[in-house]
Amino acid sequence: MNNICYSSCLTLSTHPRIVCQAMHTNNMERNCFVPAIAVHGGAWAIPQADTEASCQGVQRAVRAGYKVLEDGGTAVDAVEQAVRVLEDDPVFDAGTGSVLNYDGDVEMDAIIMEGKELKCGAVACVNNIKNPISLARKVMEQTDHTLLVGHGANKFANEMGIEKVPTSDLVTEDARKTWEEYRKFKKTVDVFFSSRTDAGHDTVGCVAVDRLGNVACATSTGGISAKKVGRVGDSPIIGSGAYCDNAYGAVSTTGHGENIMKVTLARTIISYMEHLGLSAKEAADKAIAFMSKRVGGVGGAIVVSSSGQLAKSFNSERMAWAFASNNSVRYGIDPGDDIDGGAV
Repeated sequence: MNNICYSSCLTLSTHPRIVCQAMHTNNMERNCFVPAIAVHGGAWAIPQADTEASCQGVQRAVRAGYKVLEDGGTAVDAVEQAVRVLEDDPVFDAGTGSVLNYDGDVEMDAIIMEGKELKCGAVACVNNIKNPISLARKVMEQTDHTLLVGHGANKFANEMGIEKVPTSDLVTEDARKTWEEYRKFKKTVDVFFSSRTDAGHDTVGCVAVDRLGNVACATSTGGISAKKVGRVGDSPIIGSGAYCDNAYGAVSTTGHGENIMKVTLARTIISYMEHLGLSAKEAADKAIAFMSKRVGGVGGAIVVSSSGQLAKSFNSERMAWAFASNNSVRYGIDPGDDIDGGAV
């Protein structure tokens, strides 16, 4: 039913934002788009020991988000739910599993954005928050602001009744060991940054399009081990860690945040789709290649076009990802992977 409706819309208009007027009945807008969703678990040199857990984690998240879409939920609902699943999974560096800054504290960042009105909410340097992505959504929906940071963001979380947990609940033994190693063997955080071109970037993210053709994106991270206190990467920055527009699609990025910010990677991908007419895959590949050539950046991105086309691209050693559309799941972690995950 949805596929037929979607195909009919495309025959009447080449612009994916236009909902088929001929399919309206009694002034009620029918659902004319096939829902689709993608998630990533970070682009970096994922250890072999974490391969199975990473692949299982992204599949759980994409299934959770897809169920929201199938049940009639919005793209914003879906990306929030999928990222919450990733934040609750200790294998990923977001929420539970977040890495420690130089002083041994947790500082998390997150962003969520919708493509209809370009509303966005983000938080940075928050601590003791179980699901930073839900706090970011509160910023988007309950304030006139786009980004809240540090003490102010945590104060707002208290006002909104966002679930808080002890820092110890967010930190895994692996995260603490990694922090101890960098504190012991690295003279400065600058050395740490310069020596780390392809390791330890497990930001998580999600993009989706719902039955009404609205897109959304979300990105969440604990940052990178032994970062300077107060460091904010690309994840909560609109146009860098995430960007979307109903006219073209949605993007979530992952990788070395400083380089992603230099080329505003998420917005660049959307710009290639907008101005060059590239597909989601072509735009992602071109933008990742540009980042690599221009600033030596390493990372990845997931993309969904307004018409539901899913794509991923990365130049890191590995990136855990999963797609769901037409009631089926595909996933991968190594370059060239496209594994059948079965029915949703």
